[in-house]
This record gives sequence, C-alpha cells and structure tokens, in this order.
Amino acid sequence: MKIRWLLVVAGILLMTLSMTACAGAEGPEGARGPAGPAGPEGPAGPAGEAGEPGPTGPSGAEYVGDQICSGCHSELAAAYMQSGHPWNLNLIQNSTAPEYPFSEIPTPPDGYEWADILYVISGYNWKARFVDLEGYIITDAPDSSGNSDFLNQYNLPNQDLDFTANWVSYHAGEADLPFTCGSCHTTGYSPQGSQNDLPGLVGTWAQEGVRCEACHGPGSLHIGNPEGISMQIDRDAAACTECHERTTADMLSVEDGFISNHEDAYDLIQGRHTVIDCVTCHDPHSGVVQLRQAGLPTTQIECATCHWEEAAYQNNERHPLMGVTCVTCHMPRLIQLAQGDAETFTGDFRTHRMAIDPTQIGQFSDDGTQVLPQIGLNFTCRQCHGSGMGTVKTDEELISAALGYHERPELLSTPEVTPTP
Repeated sequence: MKIRWLLVVAGILLMTLSMTACAGAEGPEGARGPAGPAGPEGPAGPAGEAGEPGPTGPSGAEYVGDQICSGCHSELAAAYMQSGHPWNLNLIQNSTAPEYPFSEIPTPPDGYEWADILYVISGYNWKARFVDLEGYIITDAPDSSGNSDFLNQYNLPNQDLDFTANWVSYHAGEADLPFTCGSCHTTGYSPQGSQNDLPGLVGTWAQEGVRCEACHGPGSLHIGNPEGISMQIDRDAAACTECHERTTADMLSVEDGFISNHEDAYDLIQGRHTVIDCVTCHDPHSGVVQLRQAGLPTTQIECATCHWEEAAYQNNERHPLMGVTCVTCHMPRLIQLAQGDAETFTGDFRTHRMAIDPTQIGQFSDDGTQVLPQIGLNFTCRQCHGSGMGTVKTDEELISAALGYHERPELLSTPEVTPTP
C-alpha cells in the first residue's frame, strides 16, 4: 500500500516536470481590449470659489426714432408719412400749426392761440382735438370749466361727402380731462410716469404718433447690425387690434343713427372676413386716404379676386355703368368718425361687415342701441335711393331687387362644346 502511494506521487512529479520542459518562453503582451462600460458616477466634490464676473452683455434694444429708420428706408418712410398713423399726435413747435399731407387746422379752439397748445390729437382727414400746456385735453375756455356747449373738436371738411368744416363739443366743460391716449397715439408708450412730468399726460413715450417702431419694435440693435438682427413684424390681425379695438362685440357704440366707435375691430368680427388678416387687403405703409388722393387702388387685392362669380353678374345693368362697385353696397358708410348725415344714411367711415341681408331694412335694434350683424338695405340702397341720387324705392321694391342680386339666371340653352382633337 505504501509502495503504491509512492509510485503515484512519483508519477505526478514526472508529468509536471515533463510539461514544464515542453512549455515555451512567455510571449509579448497582447493588444488592449475595448474599454468596459463606465461605472456609476461618484459623489460631487465640494464647490470651488467663484471666479471673476464676466463682461456685461449687450443691453436691450432702445427706440431711435423714425428719422434714423428713414436713413436706409427713405422711400418707404416717405410713403408712410403720407398715411394717417404718424399724425395721431402732433407736437406744436414754434407756436405754429402742424403741417399735414392733406389737411389743415386753421385755428385752435376759441380763446386759444397756437402758443397755448402742446399737442394736436390727430387732425388727419377727419377731426382734431387739442392738449394744453399742462397736458390736459382742452374742454373749455382758458381758465374755465363747466360750459358743456364749448366747441373744442374741429371736424375737417369732406369734399367727397359734401361735409363742411365745423366745430363740435367733446367732453365739453369737464375739468382737467387727462390725455390717456398714449398707448395708441404714440410710439414706445409706457403707462408709468408722465411725459415731461406734466400733470395731464398719463404715461411716457419715445415719439409722438404711430411711427416705424410702434409696429416693428425698438431699432437700436438692428441699426448696429442690420444684417445680423432683423426687425421682426407681427402681420397677424391681433397686432392691429391692439389699437383698433376698444370694447366687446355686443358693446359697439351707436349714436345719431351710426356706429360711433370707429376704432373697433368688432365691426369686422361681426362680418364674414374676420379670418382674413388686415394686411391681406391693406398695406400698413399706405393709408386709404393717400391712395385715394393719388387715384390708386385703396387695397392690395380686389373683391373680385375671391368673389369673381358675384362680380361677374349683377342683375341691374345700370349699376356698373354708374360706378356702383362692390364697396358701394357691401361697405357702406355705416360709421361716423367725425360727421354723418343720418337722413341719407351716410357716415364718413366705411363698415367692414360686408354681408348684406336682402330681407333686412334697418341696421339697428328696435330701441336703436344694438347693431345688427348683417347690413340692411337702408345703408346698402338708400344711400342713393333716398338721398336724391336715385329714385326713391319702397321697402318692398328694395327687397325684391336685393333678393338673388348676384344669382345668374338659368341658361336658356346648353352651349355647344367642340371636343378637343
């Protein structure tokens, strides 16, 4: 037994020596294998000390004035200055009346000289109001208040409508009526503070009137880098209604037989074109008045561009020959901005409602306080057939003529069509 165990151990030793003798020399180290996945992130170390602050970054854009804009955009600026927006508020300088493109304000209200006037509110084509040297809207004779008959608003003449110039009352007799109109009559308006620290002026602004930067935003960064920083513009109708909107759709003001609140986009909203942006039809750099003065189309597209079928047929062949256009009937002068003649259904500003109800005669509710959504035949038809321009028509005659006005009669025969070879 002992001898057998010794033989086994001797055999193992001989095999080990044999294998060791056969093994070669150790070779070179092989190439490093790919790195294994990253292990979990260890805990963050303590924060180091704060470094030195970096240089101050560029400041926000600032208003520079439309005179700077016109340096590069001279033609556009010259055309824009013929529109009404720049003239929404006019600073009186050297005791001299402001000079308008198509209007003239002969004098301030009775008892005042131009040296007593700080601003003229508007004055372009329709009407003008006046601000005294303390910033209050003039409502009475100098150093007086309480006269509700004082004539403080000047209505300009309107030759197209045969309206003469006249003075009327606006908040007459009210003491210290503040100028709170800066948000829509100035550029770069802020409701904080008071311009030039005058007690009657609410808010501050960079420039009088609605100038370039009122819509395009402050331009200092663009001036410093015209190619790198563009002047963005919001072409949505919401940009226009920031000013051309005052109340809600059910609160349009009605006065003296007209819509009196002309600055309200809800006149458009109650019509059918509310989905169209204002700039689709109107170039914001060219006003309707200046285009009309130049004998040019007052919109960028014509009604017939979309409504070509209606424009192609009218069941009264005399109307086109007499110059009756789409606008004549579908955009009657339903709004009174400064003046109007209720007997002839003629205000001095056109509506944007467009849609005519051929069975509706009147324009307002029975109590005269609400505006009906569609245009009635009084304003559509009786601006001519009731004002001496055309024959007087009864309600029944107007309804009969309006029904199916743009509907083509049935063709008496089917036209022959030659097949294309």
